[in-house]
Parts: sequence; C-alpha cells; structure tokens
Amino acid sequence: MAASPRTSPRTILHADMDAFFVSVELRRHPELVGRPVVVGGTGNRGVVAAASYEARRYGVHSALPSAIAKRRCPHAVFLPGDHDHYGEVSRQVREVFDRYTPLVEPLSLDEAFLDVTGSLKLFGDGVTIGHRIRDDIRDELQLGCSVGVATNKFLAKLASVEAKPQAHRDRIEPGEGVTLVRPDAEQEFLDRLPVKRLWGVGPATLEKLERLGIATVRDLRRIDLPVLSTAIGPNLAGHLAALAVGADDREVDPDREAKSISHEETYPLDKHTPREMRRELVRLADAVAQRMRNQGVGARTWQVKVRFAAGFTTITRSVTTGDHLDRAPDILELVGPVLDAVDPSPGVRLLGLSGSNLGQPAAQLTFDDLDVSTPDVGATTHALAAIRQRFGDGAIGPASAVSAGRLTTVRRGSQQWGPDEDRTSR
Repeated sequence: MAASPRTSPRTILHADMDAFFVSVELRRHPELVGRPVVVGGTGNRGVVAAASYEARRYGVHSALPSAIAKRRCPHAVFLPGDHDHYGEVSRQVREVFDRYTPLVEPLSLDEAFLDVTGSLKLFGDGVTIGHRIRDDIRDELQLGCSVGVATNKFLAKLASVEAKPQAHRDRIEPGEGVTLVRPDAEQEFLDRLPVKRLWGVGPATLEKLERLGIATVRDLRRIDLPVLSTAIGPNLAGHLAALAVGADDREVDPDREAKSISHEETYPLDKHTPREMRRELVRLADAVAQRMRNQGVGARTWQVKVRFAAGFTTITRSVTTGDHLDRAPDILELVGPVLDAVDPSPGVRLLGLSGSNLGQPAAQLTFDDLDVSTPDVGATTHALAAIRQRFGDGAIGPASAVSAGRLTTVRRGSQQWGPDEDRTSR
C-alpha cells in the first residue's frame, strides 16, 4: 500500500486497569479473591459488566447475557454494580497518572492515554514510567494495571492488550504488565496481529476481509488499495491501510469533552403501554438532565432508543432543537412526542435516551433574579440538584416515577446496569 508509517519522537502510554469493576469489588470482599466473580445484572435480562479472570476461564466476558454466564459458570458469584464507587476509585487512579504528566486523556473509568514525552528526563523512559505507575496503583489502591508504551495512541493501546493477564481454560497466565512497541519494530509487532484487532473492523467488515483472504495485518498491508476499496469502501479502506502501517497522528488531548451523555435501561418485564413508556422516559430525562448539569452542558440533539423483545429489533428516533437543553421538562417536551409515535404493544425490552451536540445551556435565573410572585423553573432545578447532592439521588424525583408507593429513580449501580447503560460516551 502507498501509506507509510509515521515516525514520531513522542512516548505515549495507554494504561488500562485489569478487570477494574471486579477488582474494586474484591477489595470490599477479600473472601472472594480467587473465585469466579461477575459484576452485572442478575436478572433474566441482566448483562455482565465485568468478569474476574477466574470467571473468564469459563468463557464469561463483558456484555454477555447474565443467563448465559450462569450456565457457563454456575458457581460464579454475581455482584451488583456500584458505579458511584467505581467513579471515586477512578478519580484516585487519575491522581496517580497526574503525577507523571499533565497530558492525560481518559477514555473511560478504567483506561487513559498519557503523553509522557516531556517527563522522560524526570522519571525515566516510557517503560520505567509504566512500571512506576503500576507500582503506585498496586501499592496505594491494591489494583492491577497494564500499560502499553509506543510512539502513538493506536500502537500503545494494542500494546496494553499484550501486557494483560490471559485467562485460559486450564490456567490464568500473568501478563508482562508493561509492553513496549519499539519504534524500529512497529511493523513486526503489527504484522502478526489478527486483522480484527484494528479499530473499525467489526463483524461485517471482518467477513468481507476474510473473503479477500485477509486474516492478519500483514495480509491487509499486502493487498492493493483499489481492491480493498472496492470491497469495503474507500474511506474505511484508507483508514485501515494507515493503521496497517501504524500511522496515527492523534495527539493526547487532556481537554477532550464528552460527545454525548446517555442512559438506557433493560427491563426485567416488557413495557407494553404508552403510559409505562412515558413514565420511564420521565425517569431517564431526569437522570440525563442531572448529569448534563453536573458537567455544565446542554444538548441540542436528542435521541430515543427503543429495543423490542421480539427479535431484539432496535429503532432510534432523534430530534434537534436550536437550544442546548439541560432541564428534564424541556427534554420531555421535545422527545415526548417522538416516543409517543412508537407503538410499544409488541413489548419493549429496552429504552434509552441520549443527548449530543453538546454546548453551553441557556443562562438560567438565580435566586437574586427571582420575581417572588412567579415560580421559577431554573431555581427549582438548582434546588433539586442541591437536595440530591446532600441526600442522594433517591431523595427526590418526578412524581410519575413513584411506583408501588416508592420513588424509582434511575440510579447508578442498579441491578440492570451493564456496559451499555448509564454511560458518558466519548
């Protein structure tokens, strides 16, 4: 192919926590160390959010339906997720990263890119810094971390996978902990990898590549670009051609903002009526709006996601407005009619709401601006936030979220929470 690898003096680390959610739980439940442990929903429709390496020996992995996980590993211990606690531990991990460089780009709660180019004279080379980070996290937080070291983000992320422990049916093989991709060995490192390891190669693309006889990165690199473009399209072909030679110009961006904020829930019992759907939408809008305000943003584009029980058919409907919305009543006014147009009678298994196209929300009145003769929604919003901050999410919520005499707000760490739920995507 015509593309050529990019040479760079940068030293990039990709730090990825090992079985993060489970490892955090094991600190609270040391009696479970060495046993197969799963974090995730335990209901018929729950999904695995994380699995210990002992559980992975039985084929249990994240995003696997909990019912299948139980069949594969009947003696596994299932624990509900506690997203708030994981977030707090993630902040502690971030404090370790910040000791070595200000250029930290978090990808999720349990992984981040670090550009340590400017820290080499102070702390040593990339491998040395990787080991120091691992040691700090192990000694201070009693958690495991794997680190990839390379000249760019793409290669560093691939390297961190190589550094991780591996679960086999008969054993758990410890990883290197820190894996370096040397600048003079990048192509050698890439060529042996299966092509499915490249970003952008999903099941459909993999099938097309396999029809061309492409199984490894070496195979991909050797095929003519026009042939590849015909098979998968010119844009994706060019993208994969660049990755096949390790090209990646992206900088580590410590100020990268979230692209969307969303929440979706899978229900233990299907929802069949518009009234049920509207009640669930109220809960979702309330939760997403709260997270919008916590981050000081609003969204112009809002999307409703509906998954039906029959055949797992999923539809999405979106609407865009001129203002950046961050209040539940405004969100409901916008997306309510969108959901009302969906017939739930076949049975809805999952409902989701996401806001994107983020920006600064319209200014709201403060208490000093209030006309006391007129109730102010902005002030009410701030009051709700203050109550929740002090007393918890379950202290107050929409009246329509009351069911069987109790408030059923969307809460992080609920038993239906999984890798597709309660997320801030980037």
